[in-house]
Amino acid sequence: MLTVNNASKFLGKKELLKNVSFQINPGERLGLIGPNGAGKSTLFHIVIGEVEPDSGAVSRTRGLRIGYLPQESVPAREKTVLARATDVHDEAEGLRTELDSLQRELDSERDTSRLTDLATKHAKVLERLEHLVGYDFEARAAKILEGLGFRTGRFQTPVLELSGGWVMRLELARLLLSEPDLLLLDEPTNHLDLESLLWLEDYLLNSSSAFILVSHDRTFLNRVVQRIIEIEGGELQEYSGNYDFYLQEKSMRREVRLATYKNQQDRIRQIERFIDKNRYGKRTASRAQSRIKMLDHMEKVEAPAGESEIIHFSFPQPARSGKRVIELIGVSKSYAENTVYSGVDLVIERGDKIAFLGPNGAGKSTLLKILAGVVQADRGERVAGFHTVEGYYAQHQWEQLSPENTVFDEALAVSGDVLQTQLRGLLGAFLFQGGDVLKKTSVLSGGEKARLVLCKLLLQRPNFLLLDEPTNHLDIASREVLERALSEFTGTICFISHDRRFINAVANKVLVVKAGEIHLFPGNYDDYRRIWKERIEPETEPAPKSRPVETSGGTKARGDQKRAEAELRNELFRAKKPVQELVDQIEAQLETLHAELDELKERLADPETYKQGKVALEVQSKYREVQEGIRELTEKWEENVLKLEEIEENFRKEKEKQDMAV
Repeated sequence: MLTVNNASKFLGKKELLKNVSFQINPGERLGLIGPNGAGKSTLFHIVIGEVEPDSGAVSRTRGLRIGYLPQESVPAREKTVLARATDVHDEAEGLRTELDSLQRELDSERDTSRLTDLATKHAKVLERLEHLVGYDFEARAAKILEGLGFRTGRFQTPVLELSGGWVMRLELARLLLSEPDLLLLDEPTNHLDLESLLWLEDYLLNSSSAFILVSHDRTFLNRVVQRIIEIEGGELQEYSGNYDFYLQEKSMRREVRLATYKNQQDRIRQIERFIDKNRYGKRTASRAQSRIKMLDHMEKVEAPAGESEIIHFSFPQPARSGKRVIELIGVSKSYAENTVYSGVDLVIERGDKIAFLGPNGAGKSTLLKILAGVVQADRGERVAGFHTVEGYYAQHQWEQLSPENTVFDEALAVSGDVLQTQLRGLLGAFLFQGGDVLKKTSVLSGGEKARLVLCKLLLQRPNFLLLDEPTNHLDIASREVLERALSEFTGTICFISHDRRFINAVANKVLVVKAGEIHLFPGNYDDYRRIWKERIEPETEPAPKSRPVETSGGTKARGDQKRAEAELRNELFRAKKPVQELVDQIEAQLETLHAELDELKERLADPETYKQGKVALEVQSKYREVQEGIRELTEKWEENVLKLEEIEENFRKEKEKQDMAV
């Protein structure tokens, strides 16, 4: 499908890529990793042909369709969300325009022979358009948009009104809908919440497209990729497996290379001693000369790059807060007519490290801002505990960095009584080492700015950290640094993140925001998944063969519980029955219409249809009528399926209440 052969690229005098070679075959799933600035995005530009390598070549199979998602994008702003999502084929746009023009001519033409020609051309254009996008194109677009977090009501929103993060989601949806042969995805998860990320995982796993993925989300890489290619020091290494396999294999390769290097160095020292001892002897000089030639022709094994040293550090620890760090009492918050929270109570205690989870738009950031005091609640109280000092992180804080200050200046301004030598060590812990501390903030990358703001935040010694997506724009090494810093932090933390490994490393509680309600669980992300499933899924394990003896009271209680459950099931059946019957009826109608549509398509493809212009026009008209019928029935089907889900959700909540009462 695509081969990169010995490609090199210079950035000024720096050789960013050195003789890079790899191949991707149809359907393969590759992860491209490396630190920020290693050349991953440059390699993408070389693959798609936007940048030519200084040496080497890229070979692509004829007709290869490549889809590229950059880290930032500026789409056509005048279109709506749905129009932009479905604008995936330049040819399709031209065909739609041509189709409209032909239809106008058909409506006004009276000459029979001319009508036949127009109808024939119309059918061919329609067939080509169907081949490109299919009659269910908008339905597929809607499914992808919903998977990435867009609500149906936002489909007609102008792109101009979207934030940068939503624009990138829209561009990702557009790219997935185009179904190219090869996808190049440059950090596609940066702007996704956890729900959308999980949807994207499943979509990619079931996609027929090959893809190369840049991501710093280790769990995401583990799930979706089959092969890892790493750029380090300009060179590329391949690993056949997911991210965890890569870590193991890289460590093993390093050990083998180190052992080979040491063995060769021992051999070289032996030869050099022989040369020094024998080069001037009359009888041994010739043998010494042969050893010298041997050394000259020996292919030297380079020592493996030193492993990144884990810097041990301790941040100035904050003052101890009271047991109750902060409390929300009866808090309500609305934006216009949208009620986000109503009567929410929450107590956060010292030592809590809480990850906020929930679908996009559920109100995670709003809750974090209310806790931080950045946003005021409409009703209710926010009560800060004794000696609570908040520290809030949001990406707009980057703007507070002075462009003329160096990294060291920015940290020094908030360091208090921290010694300068200790300050340099702390900056080193956030990967600002050596001359990096003298860089001006104006030249820092997004990831470097994020690390600096986080470092400054910890230096200010708040005992209650509130972090909104702190891992965005951080590479894997930076995320691991932040994980260590927050794990050793003795204060209290509330944070939003879609990085599951990061959540597992830091959180000791999980707060789920759903439909204006909050649910607090002990443990990390994996524990939450287990606990949540146990609460909402019925037991599937068979009952044990022997049971302990129950008292009569216990037997009566169990009998009452079974009767209550049976009543609920009967209520569920009665509530679902009319809706389910309607869904079944609609599905049968859809099946009939789809069969009719297939028959009409065959007639439109038959030249005999166009021998009588009137017949062709009738078939065309019927084709459009059936399409419209399918669209209307599909909408009706979706509405009733949602009703079924709502009925089942209400039943689940009622059953949970019964379980808690028992």
